[in-house]
This record gives sequence, C-alpha cells and structure tokens, in this order.
Amino acid sequence: MEKFFKLKENGTTVSTEIMAGLTTFFAMSYIIVVNPSILSQSGMEWGAVFLATIIASIIGTLVMGLVANVPYAQAPGMGLNAFFVYTVCFGLGFTWQQALSMVFICGIINIIITVTKVRKYIIKSIPLSLQHAIGGGIGIFVAYIGLLNVGIINFDGGVPALSTLNQASFLVFLFGLALTIILLVLNVKGAILISIIVTTLVGIPCGVTSPQDTVSFTEACRALPTTFLAIFKEGGLTSLFADPAKIPLVLITIFSFSISDTFDTLGTFIGTGRRSGIFSDEDERLMENSAGFKSRLDKALFADATATSIGALFGTSNTTTFVESASGIGVGGRTGLTSVVTAICFALSAFLATFVSAVPFAATAPALVAVGIMMVSSFKDIEWNDLSEAVPAFFAGIFMALCYSISYGIAAGFIFYCIVKVCKGKAKEIHPILWVCTGLFVLNFVLLALL
Repeated sequence: MEKFFKLKENGTTVSTEIMAGLTTFFAMSYIIVVNPSILSQSGMEWGAVFLATIIASIIGTLVMGLVANVPYAQAPGMGLNAFFVYTVCFGLGFTWQQALSMVFICGIINIIITVTKVRKYIIKSIPLSLQHAIGGGIGIFVAYIGLLNVGIINFDGGVPALSTLNQASFLVFLFGLALTIILLVLNVKGAILISIIVTTLVGIPCGVTSPQDTVSFTEACRALPTTFLAIFKEGGLTSLFADPAKIPLVLITIFSFSISDTFDTLGTFIGTGRRSGIFSDEDERLMENSAGFKSRLDKALFADATATSIGALFGTSNTTTFVESASGIGVGGRTGLTSVVTAICFALSAFLATFVSAVPFAATAPALVAVGIMMVSSFKDIEWNDLSEAVPAFFAGIFMALCYSISYGIAAGFIFYCIVKVCKGKAKEIHPILWVCTGLFVLNFVLLALL
C-alpha cells in the first residue's frame, strides 16, 4: 500500500487517508438520495438512478484514486442534474433518453480535449493571481454550500437572511460547528470526522438524524435496466439528430453541458490542488515536458473526463469531481487511498442506503464551513490594493459563491481580467487560450439567453 500510493512521499499515513476518505464520503453522501429525487422528475425510475448514481461514483472515484493517485471523489454533479431536468427536459422539451445522450457526447468531448491536453493548457494559461482567487473562492463556495444545505441561510423574503433559530436542525448544526472549530483549534486528529459522527448521534434524540425514503438494493437492480444503455435504444442517440431543425439546439445544449462540466472540475483542481500541494511543481514540469499522461494532474483530468460518459451509460447526468472532496483534503488526504476509501463507502451505501441517508446536513455542513475557512487563506496572496488584480479576483472568487457556480465565477474572472488588461494597454499579457476561453464563456451566456 505504501509503495502503490506513495504515502510517505506525500506526507500522509494510512489512518489519515482512511479518515479523509470517510470525511469526503459523508460530506457528499447526500447525492445518493438527492440525485435520483431530481432526475426521477424527468420520468426516469428512482431506483435506477439511485443505483446508477452509486455505480458512476464508484467507478469515477476508483479511477481517480488508482490511476491518478489523488484524493478526489466523483459523483453526479449538483447543478448539472438540475440543468438536465429543468432546462433540457422541461424547458427545451427533450426526453430524458435524449438528455442522457447529450451527457454521453459531452463526456466524449471532455475525453478528447483532455487527451489532446487542451484542459491542461487552459490551466497553464490562467494567471497566478486568478488561481489564488479561485482557491479562495472555492473556500467560500464550499462554506456557502454547507450553510445552504442546512437551511440556516434562507431566501424566503427574496433576499438572503439568517433563519430564525427555532428548529432542531439549526441548533444541532450550531453544536456541530462549535465542536468542529474547538477540535480543530486544539489540533485533535480526525477533528472533522469526529464532529460528523458526534453531531449525527446528537441529532438522534433531536429528531434530526432520520433515514430518508430510499429503495432496497434488489429493487434498484430490477429498475436499472430501464436506464442502462438507454442512450443506444430507441429514443436515444438515434433520435437526437433525427430532426434537422433541432440540431442547432442540440449542439448548443451539449456545449452548455460541456463548458460547465469542464470549468467546474478545473476550478476544483486549481482551488484545492495548489494550496494543498497535491499538484506539485514537479507535476507542472511533467505536464510541460513529457508526452502522454505522466503527471498526477494529467491523470486526474483524464479520470474526470471518462466519468461523465460512464455515468451516462448507466443512467445519470454529468459525473464530475465533487468540490466536497475539499473536506477530505482538509483533514489531510493527499493520495488515491482517500478516494479508494470513499469508493468503498459508496459501494456499501448501495446496501446500507437507509443508514447513510440518516446522516443529516446538520452534521456534514459544519465540516464544509470549517474547510471553507481553511481555504480562504489563498486570498492573502492577492494584491487587493491593486484594482487591476482585485477586480478579476473578486469576480473569480466572491462571485463564484454568489451565483452558486464555480464555472460562472471563473467566467466572470476571465472576462474582467481581459477588460482590465485591455484598459491598461497590456492586452499582450493575456494568454491566447485565455482569450478563447473568455470568448466561449461569452458565447455560452448569449446562447443560454436565447434558449
């Protein structure tokens, strides 16, 4: 195990990696129930999506751990599943089989741009100041996810506000948050995982820790054939391009899927990998000077690219690298062993979904808030007194959380970086790839406005 995962080389231990894997799993385990609840609204069977979600998560996360040796977990992405149902199926009138076919094609596109190293060159084209901004922005975004998940911030009056602390879940969350902070300040090993477990137990007498509606493994297996390889059946890929009048709309939708999927992942890797040292300078030299996939980042990008198409084959929307992986990284996860542990937990959840679903947001949200606090330190490397740096950094970092999208935050950062540089007569400093990415983001916004 030491030789395969290079634990000592990465400054970690088996126990630390196991704790990191468990922490990551519990932080993102909500997807097991939430994803089928969303996708089933399009007509897909709940049990089929439930099992497809778990299978896609296992495969994607194992590839990330065993091939790339990095502590990232994959699962069907939140936001992209909502886009799948509410925009593509409900808004544009496509069937879920056609939407799955678009996701599959999106995965193929991601594989192509990864094999040709386009995604790698995009990362290299991003200025250091924006990379620091993305890192800090991921921190705010992760913390914001935690606060929204537990509902302590609400939009009932049309504007964000602190909820009245009259619900048991809020009090359990505040207990968990205080416990997490105390344990971290006291440098207790496994502080975040301990907090999740203790808070979950405290939630039992409070009525907060309770299982959600789910299905048995046998029932899910019986339902899976309805979505497995559905894209190759009638109403799938063959019907997607059958109507010439709809082809432009199909291409626009695939483009929107792809650009969100691509930049969500890049933002997660940049935000967590640089600060933690997972993607080291040696990785960057290997990326620059070697052919094939020799660096951890190259392999991680490829693992992420393949997961979307694999997920579509089984019957789920875009599978992507979860930003909640930051929780495992925050407790010391540095190698693929973290991912393997998370994948094993996903496998067990297929049989123990009732128990896994009982872990409440009130127990996992404090972990996300704590990790977010740690990651915000990336902002210290930005020259905030220099408006030419501060403006793009603000949009790449702060705006990311405000619009609840990693890719949109990056898009805003890119756009304002180009504007600032042009205004200062330094357009030549903008990397050509950055110009292209900015143009694609603008095009995406325009096309979405026309849908």
